[in-house]
Amino acid sequence: MNVPQALYRLPLVLMCLLVSAPLLMLFKTWLSLDTAIWQHLWETQMLELVRNTLILLFGVGIGVSVIGVSLAWLTANCSFPGHRFFDWALILPLAIPAYVLAFVTLGIYDFGGIFQTILRSLGYQGFFDARNPFMVVWVMTAVLYPYVYLLVRASFIAQGNHLIEVARVLGRSPWAAFFEVSLPAIRPALVAGMSLALMEALADFGAVSIFGFNTFTTAIYKSWISLFSLQTAAQLSTLLLLFVMLCLFSEKLSSKAIRRQGRTLSRKRELIPLQGSSKWIATSFCSLVFILTVVAPLMQLLVWTAPIISGLLEPEFLEVIARTFMLAALAAFLVVVIAIAVTTVSFSDLRRSSAGSRFWSEFASLGYALPGSVLAIGIMLALGGLDALIANTGIGAPVLLGSLLGMILAYLIRFFRPGYGAVRTGFSALHQNYLDASALMGVTGWQRFRRLSLPLLLPGVMTGGLLVFVDVIKEMPASLLLRPFGWDTLAIKLYQLTSEGEWQRAALPALALVLVSLLPVVLLIYRSRSSPSGIKHSELPAA
Repeated sequence: MNVPQALYRLPLVLMCLLVSAPLLMLFKTWLSLDTAIWQHLWETQMLELVRNTLILLFGVGIGVSVIGVSLAWLTANCSFPGHRFFDWALILPLAIPAYVLAFVTLGIYDFGGIFQTILRSLGYQGFFDARNPFMVVWVMTAVLYPYVYLLVRASFIAQGNHLIEVARVLGRSPWAAFFEVSLPAIRPALVAGMSLALMEALADFGAVSIFGFNTFTTAIYKSWISLFSLQTAAQLSTLLLLFVMLCLFSEKLSSKAIRRQGRTLSRKRELIPLQGSSKWIATSFCSLVFILTVVAPLMQLLVWTAPIISGLLEPEFLEVIARTFMLAALAAFLVVVIAIAVTTVSFSDLRRSSAGSRFWSEFASLGYALPGSVLAIGIMLALGGLDALIANTGIGAPVLLGSLLGMILAYLIRFFRPGYGAVRTGFSALHQNYLDASALMGVTGWQRFRRLSLPLLLPGVMTGGLLVFVDVIKEMPASLLLRPFGWDTLAIKLYQLTSEGEWQRAALPALALVLVSLLPVVLLIYRSRSSPSGIKHSELPAA
């Protein structure tokens, strides 16, 4: 390979190094062990962490599967009152970050909330603790079921009605036809959606910390902040990665099956008109899910926000918003620029059937599977090592650790995949014939990119930038661990207020986060309605 070709591949090499460096630093910490801290963790927390993580995995897995599949079946195959509205409205919970729904749920169902207040007014004097595992599972299920809903709904649409029709001709009842024929056919989409939901549940820090539900993500944070042991936090991170890698492996296998399925199944589709009580049961079920996951939380946020709406204009809050948007815009710009460079290399090699380039392109986008807290610990270790090398030159104070560089690197690694996926989709419109024609006309190099490639790539670039922008705004654990002093974002401000039980004051940044999060969800709704069976995994925003 000559020097120009090496420079051409530099962005891909850079991203692979950025992904691998934190992982290597995490696993390197196992070379030395703080036995006192590990003995303390084993005696006091380890069994609880494993138990709670398994509760979260099984609970959310069952919850998103049952709700996602049932809603997908109803909206994709049945006609009932309101089905056109619910077809897109059931995607909206993706716009509500899990930690926002968590503190709103506590505000509604805790002892001083409206739910128990109404019960006491009706004469019920009992009390139940809203901070329980069931409520944690419900909150995570409520914001994550759209992953399953979107992918399974696309699979139902792709499979059409012919499988059910054949089963009915062979004497199967409607329920038997569903469980024996239709459900097995959408299994790859179900596993893929459930795997994505479980990865998000494992990565969550805000919701579980608000409920006081100890998982590996909260233990990682406490090991660093309370026990002052970055090494132990890193070792806990590697244990969490074992769960994440299992989900990632399942998602990858299912993605391949979905692509094979899409090439073989029919798309003939006629809606089944529900009659009598069935249609009202379907409408009631969809309405109940929509009210509990969207309407009730938004109404509670608006009630809390109304008396303090003037706080939007306070200099401190405006500064937090400006700082958050600046970080998100910078991260989105960097992701899109590097994604264009990496995709250019990837597509060039794909035309030469380069399997190696495909592998490294996928590896470069692996950061989306890393929980924010895990990634933050790995980056801190890497930057700390670089600071130690810099200190040998005579510079005493840490230069990299505690700087904005750590936050930007975390955003770049964690959210490279949505930017890369959207830009890659844009590149699919850049047919080789266009490039050959421009070469014959003497337009090559930068001129060809500016006049031909960029206009065709612009929709994908804008989509990727928007997805990264909103994902960065919602990111909490990486920002919380890596931010320099005074660099609070909207998500961190919300975490600080909810940690103090200031539900009403937390409603203002929460509402701002929800409104911003609506942007990629609206884009996704438009995408699903214009091409309902063509949803890509990379188009699903992080919860």
